[in-house]
Amino acid sequence: MPSPLDWLESLSPWPEEFGLGRMHALLAALGEPQHRFRAIHIVGTNGKSTATRRAAAFLSREGLSVGAYTSPHVSGWAERVQVDGEDADLEQALERARPAAERLGATQFEVLTASAFAEFAAAGVEVAVVEAGLGGRLDATNVLEAEVVALTNVALDHTDVLGETREAIAAEKLAVVAPGATVVLGEPDWEALARAREAGSIVHAEDVGRAAAGALLGRELQGDVDTHLPGRFDVVGEDVFAGAHNPAGVAWLLDRLPRRDYVVVASILADKDAAAMLAALSQAGNTLVATASQSARALPADELARAASPHFERVEAVADPAAALDRASELAGDDGAVLVTGSLYLLADLTVRLQRVPWGSSASA
Repeated sequence: MPSPLDWLESLSPWPEEFGLGRMHALLAALGEPQHRFRAIHIVGTNGKSTATRRAAAFLSREGLSVGAYTSPHVSGWAERVQVDGEDADLEQALERARPAAERLGATQFEVLTASAFAEFAAAGVEVAVVEAGLGGRLDATNVLEAEVVALTNVALDHTDVLGETREAIAAEKLAVVAPGATVVLGEPDWEALARAREAGSIVHAEDVGRAAAGALLGRELQGDVDTHLPGRFDVVGEDVFAGAHNPAGVAWLLDRLPRRDYVVVASILADKDAAAMLAALSQAGNTLVATASQSARALPADELARAASPHFERVEAVADPAAALDRASELAGDDGAVLVTGSLYLLADLTVRLQRVPWGSSASA
């Protein structure tokens, strides 16, 4: 029999059809663990994982036992499920869900979500902060009775599933709001949509994670907390490793880069707006090394290089991520710097499989 992680990796990451029926059946088989803790639900296009971890850290600081569920991962699958700031025993969690999941034909994300909820229930957490995967309305996480829903921001992403306008996408994400819930908005644009969902109250905040934790506790939280998510903005020497999987993410990244002469290493998924991302990334440096993560959705390196040619003075294609990083370092030289960005799957390849990036010595913004 395959190990729990091998079994997980063998599952389909995408359902044939989006819906919550199988997820409800899976949770029923597990004893409805999602009803055994209070919940904060984090939705949005970018910044969800950071907001989730920040909300969890603030609640832990206030003395609560807290679960946190994020996706995707960079350092390993276990990164996605934390209890009180530590990675859970994911293999044990998966084994709880495995019999029912196999019987029902659950997808990879459904299994992970159900396993996380079962782990939180078994650990006796008081609150779980849960990041939605895709959208909200039909996402596997939309089985919670969340007291607080936080919407980080809305940008054009997954338009084939969520809609072609920011308004349509916001409506899909805010569909997780139950009447009476508190809604925390990172952008003011969506107040009318939140009110249409019969939100009990609405909070506007730049620091969505802090505000979400405060909303659950019913008071403003002071001070700050230390949180770190691998690959979101890690600095190793002069090099930067920061996932940015859509144009809005690239814009966020560009605002924070300390220089503009990087050799860029990038992998971009085929369902993203690669042209817009590459045009923006050309502001970070005039040389790009195109590569491809191991995700089946990644653009081939040579195809990405062709798309990048109009935007960079020099473009090379190196299919293997580790070799691409080596080539970028060679091109940058002793005084230069490398920016590794695009899909978080690329960051995962360089950490989990290739062990190339010393995250422990890095600093995250």
